[in-house]
Amino acid sequence: MSRQPATDPFGFEPARQAAGGSWHLVWRRLRRDRLAMLAAAILLVAVGMATATAVSPAIERHRPAAQDLEDVQSGPSSNHLLGTDNLGRDNWARAWEGLRISLKVGLLAELIILATGLLVGAGAVIGGRWADAALMRFTDVMYAFPELLFIILMKSVFSARAWPIIGSGDPHLPGLPGELLQVIVAIALVGWVTLARLVRGQLLALRSMDYVTAAQAMGASPARVVLVHMLPNTLGPIIVAVTFGIPAAIFAEAMLGFIGFSLPPPTASLGTLVSDGFRYYRANAWMVLVPSVAIATLMLCFTFLGDGLRDALDPRARI
Repeated sequence: MSRQPATDPFGFEPARQAAGGSWHLVWRRLRRDRLAMLAAAILLVAVGMATATAVSPAIERHRPAAQDLEDVQSGPSSNHLLGTDNLGRDNWARAWEGLRISLKVGLLAELIILATGLLVGAGAVIGGRWADAALMRFTDVMYAFPELLFIILMKSVFSARAWPIIGSGDPHLPGLPGELLQVIVAIALVGWVTLARLVRGQLLALRSMDYVTAAQAMGASPARVVLVHMLPNTLGPIIVAVTFGIPAAIFAEAMLGFIGFSLPPPTASLGTLVSDGFRYYRANAWMVLVPSVAIATLMLCFTFLGDGLRDALDPRARI
């Protein structure tokens, strides 16, 4: 009969090894999905380039707001790789600035959505019947609002002067201005609903599992049962939801930018670049083509990566 090692008198080491083995299996499955790995590589390159152009302006050759009035609405050239816009600004530099800001909006908004969704979903299960009913009815009310209209309403209500400026370390964007915070918070206020429902549903499905019953029998509090024993087992669906939520937030900002409710000029996001380029697409198609391709690439990459993670995290999938 095998004995437990001396360093593990309670027999917890096999459980840790099983958990590590399960994530190793997920990684093996994900590596076999070529589209997901290609999407992840493109996203890493995009994030790296967006960060590099912010840290080292020499990579861009031109500042995003710098104007060359002698070279307006031109096509690609040796001086301007992707041409210039109607004010002589370099499309290459403005595209990287727009990508940088759109990624910042998507990541920060999804971070707020994740925290709010976990808080509401877990609180509904921990708090009992009355807390569950109150939180879910509030969630239903929020879910009833049309997302785009609610974002526009929140953006209109917020005052930029009421928001502080948070330093970002970006030489082209010295701080996180009030307008950008407005967009991030407005998108997060409508995006947490689906994630909160997902977390609550996953926790309720796990409530009848044997290990949950055993933890309750040993006297664990409801909060400990949910946070320590149940919540870690919902990471798979949550990771997939977050992966799909980031492009949704980016696309929401792009829609706001296209209709003029995003960031004021000269700050460039991908949505505002598409809006500006649409006015001159007959004279200079590069102005609208460059940001549109960037948005489409981001959406496709996050979609392929999310599909790959969903398949890799599916316990019913074949090894």
